[in-house]
Amino acid sequence: MGLDKEASSSSHVLNVPAGALPREDTGTPLLGLGHIPRQQLSSQPKTFANIFIAIVGAGVLGLPYTFKKTGWLMGSLMLFSVALLTYHCMMLLVFTRRKLESLHGFSKINSLGDLGFVVCGPLGRFAVDAMLLLAQAGFCVSYLIFIANTLANLVNHSNTRTILGMTPKTLYLWACFPFQLGLNSIPTLTHLAPLSIFADVVDLAAVWVVMVEDVLFFLENRPPLKAFGGFSVFFYGLGVAVYSFEGVGMILPLELEAKYKDKFGQVLGFCMAFITLLYGAFGILGYFAFGEETKDMITANLGAGLLSTLVQLGLCINLFFTFPLMMNPVYEVLERRFCQSTYCLWLRWAVVLGVSLVALMVPNFADFLSLVGSSVCCALGFVLPASFHFMAFKEELGWNGFLLDAAIVVLGVIMAISGTWSSLLQIFASTSMA
Repeated sequence: MGLDKEASSSSHVLNVPAGALPREDTGTPLLGLGHIPRQQLSSQPKTFANIFIAIVGAGVLGLPYTFKKTGWLMGSLMLFSVALLTYHCMMLLVFTRRKLESLHGFSKINSLGDLGFVVCGPLGRFAVDAMLLLAQAGFCVSYLIFIANTLANLVNHSNTRTILGMTPKTLYLWACFPFQLGLNSIPTLTHLAPLSIFADVVDLAAVWVVMVEDVLFFLENRPPLKAFGGFSVFFYGLGVAVYSFEGVGMILPLELEAKYKDKFGQVLGFCMAFITLLYGAFGILGYFAFGEETKDMITANLGAGLLSTLVQLGLCINLFFTFPLMMNPVYEVLERRFCQSTYCLWLRWAVVLGVSLVALMVPNFADFLSLVGSSVCCALGFVLPASFHFMAFKEELGWNGFLLDAAIVVLGVIMAISGTWSSLLQIFASTSMA
């Protein structure tokens, strides 16, 4: 999860041929995905692993609760539909970059922000920067919600006031705050790379342990289940599904790093299919195990015991160390635009404070996943790729291609508006009941 959905919208310098387009310098590579010698390019298995890490993240933990709301069949259909559409939009970005590089001579279109700059100029880069900034910050808010709620559940606190009148969630969140200030003060990600690998291993192990626990609970309890939850929760479920697959910002850097670029589409498709099956199994098993008692974080349903405690602590540690990695693109954008691309400690601390305050105001983990997925990720994952593809290929697109790109843009806008409204209603309802 260390690279989970991590993407710097402008992590590379865009080398446009002189006179072709105005150039905008964008700083240094986020994780060294810039100039890569061919002998160091990723093989197909490594490309598969990189894609997997870039996509799979905390969103999977909210899927069982989402299936509880939507019904297991409706949730599964939404999950597979979103996966197919996400794959298509990711490939639109790849095709758009390849055309611009082969026909117009542009090189070093290394990121989604670079592509937006080539297609739409500074406005395109600004749109990508804004979407990625909101998405990355949103991911980190969900991390803090998960950590605080999980620690409160582990210690068996009730929702009563504690020290200085704070609830357990608030207490644990502020306890993490000074340590996050320290981690987010590190100017380079090099020292955090081993922690990122550790976080990914813990995340995968925890997912499999939870699935085994779910099977055992289901065989023992067999709660009543529903297949369809009604239209009122349709867009809510779509928001969580979109969030779960939101790795679009890393696709262009990963394709650039792949050794066999003609096979990238196949590797991406196979990886997306595998992730979708994993997500579907995790969501269905979690809901089947606990039925209407499924909580917004499936780990909260796990019974007491050493194994359950280790899984939940492992996930907390995972997200704790993933937080600064996910925030780095936010700092890159803000420092480039407001600090001349120079390191700014006070800005980083202010952002961490802002993210922490937002996390305090959102009571439900899965509701916030749906909000981020609906509002920002729909635009980033669907609207922008289809728009960029149309603008690059508009002179040669037939009516079928035009209608497909237009349909994706319209669908993305509808999903964003409807899903955001549905998620906000759920959050307000949870707040009033808290």
